[in-house]
Amino acid sequence: MAWRWLGSREDAEDVAQEVCIKLGHAIRSFRGDAEFSTWLYRLTYNATLDFMRARKRSRRNHEPEVVVLFRDRTGDSPEANVIGGELWEEVRNLPGQQRDAVLLVYAEDMTHADAAAIMGCSEKTVSWHLHEARKRLKMRLQEVG
Repeated sequence: MAWRWLGSREDAEDVAQEVCIKLGHAIRSFRGDAEFSTWLYRLTYNATLDFMRARKRSRRNHEPEVVVLFRDRTGDSPEANVIGGELWEEVRNLPGQQRDAVLLVYAEDMTHADAAAIMGCSEKTVSWHLHEARKRLKMRLQEVG
């Protein structure tokens, strides 16, 4: 899940490690209100968003010292082979809630109800985010293509 959100194997491994640590501490708080998989997705979702916020703050506070001219493609996400990864890169650039809805429903193959439980919103809100994301992606891909 983190790999799809972040697009980097190394970053996803950092998040996975953080999730394992949080899981060890949070397992006692699991009450069974939702399925364990939904609860674990929510934990991973929050850890990924926290990582993204921290990375954004770090970039804002520090000037880049090195410009990357070539990126090794071996660390790309599993979707990198689909349309050269362009579609998934555009998905990662969507506004947060739209990005999350697309990734949960289409990349993680979840129902709208499961995505809503993880995102902390209603199914209708997930549907609306997906609708808006499709419109944005269509416009963006038409600009590129």
